[in-house]
Amino acid sequence: MRLSSSHLLRFLAFAGAVSLGAAMAEETPHQRFSGAPHNYFTREPKDAFSKIMARISAGEVKLDTSSEKTQLTSLLKALNIPVSSQLLVYSATSFQGGLIRPANPRALYFNEEIYVGFVPGGRFEVAAIDPDLGPVFRIFRPTPDGRPEVSRTERCMNCHAGRTSWQVPGLVVESVICTNTGASLDGFRREQVGHTIPLADRFGGWHVTGAHEHGKHLGNLMGEAAPGGYKRLPDAPGSLFDWNNYPVSTSDLFTHLIHEHQLGFHNLVTLGVYRTRDALTAGKGKLSNDDATALNDIARQLVRYLLFANEAKLPEGGLKADPAYVKDFLARRQPITNGASLRDLDLRGRLFKYRCSYMIQTPSFAALPKEFKDRVMAGLATALREQGAPPEFNYLPPDEKRAIRTILNESRTGVF
Repeated sequence: MRLSSSHLLRFLAFAGAVSLGAAMAEETPHQRFSGAPHNYFTREPKDAFSKIMARISAGEVKLDTSSEKTQLTSLLKALNIPVSSQLLVYSATSFQGGLIRPANPRALYFNEEIYVGFVPGGRFEVAAIDPDLGPVFRIFRPTPDGRPEVSRTERCMNCHAGRTSWQVPGLVVESVICTNTGASLDGFRREQVGHTIPLADRFGGWHVTGAHEHGKHLGNLMGEAAPGGYKRLPDAPGSLFDWNNYPVSTSDLFTHLIHEHQLGFHNLVTLGVYRTRDALTAGKGKLSNDDATALNDIARQLVRYLLFANEAKLPEGGLKADPAYVKDFLARRQPITNGASLRDLDLRGRLFKYRCSYMIQTPSFAALPKEFKDRVMAGLATALREQGAPPEFNYLPPDEKRAIRTILNESRTGVF
């Protein structure tokens, strides 16, 4: 399906009388996704984690179970997730909250399709992206023979299908001030995920290491109850826990920013997938005018997100990133003939040299339903015009737009 120019411009200009979050919350009630047409809990997942688990079960891939840490590192290796992606969170805001506290942080590791959580003394938590279901959540424990013991639980959806992800399966990152038990005293940027959130509101309950350990953010802080509220206390990385419990000694700001950028992308993509499936089911394969308008608005939100509209400002003086994670991140570049890639970094005033997300080159984007993907690609084509593009994309200069179009064309992501 191709959108006409007039239709396309109308959808790009559409602002809506209500917010996208409010509209989708009304249209997709909590747990609506568990039944037809989505069948979230009964449909067989096709995510990358499922494929690796099948190989482990068949004995084709072995996990080293000699210690808790070797279990983790061998699992990450099997999933092609770099240990340098490690992030540490010490607020008790996950399935295993009873184990998580400043003295025993939870570690997160990720690539573009799989997110792994590890708490010393606990089980592994895995969220893997399925093209039809969005994130699929599992609890994982290797048995002594190295084979997987994997389970899914509806309890994950208490947090992962709320307003943050428009009440469809989604990924959540919170920013809180917590006590030394991990209990939250205060929260920030509620029900928001993505690269537009100011850094001053992020990382509460998380460690930030390296050059930006003492930056203008909420990381590396705890709270203590006090008359009239609470007072903030420092929680320097490694001061209350042993780094030897983890593969590396980092929880870098750059890694945090990449992680959250991906989460915002996944949530919008999943919303588009579910809303399209609902609409086609209701219309018996055809879109009603109201559903087409709703899909237009979600597509516009995704276009803006892909092109880093309203990206939060980096720290003054630029971002100084952990070299180990930068190396692993750039190892996944997909350069075109002239050497350019959507992963090329800027790190001075923004994350990337070319402001179009590398996540557009992932399987979850490639598998978008045609009715939704056509709208996104048409929106990108219009936004990346050097002349006549909607004013909201004027922050992209003509040479950057040209470079992005060249990358997308040559990488067969789209035709512009």
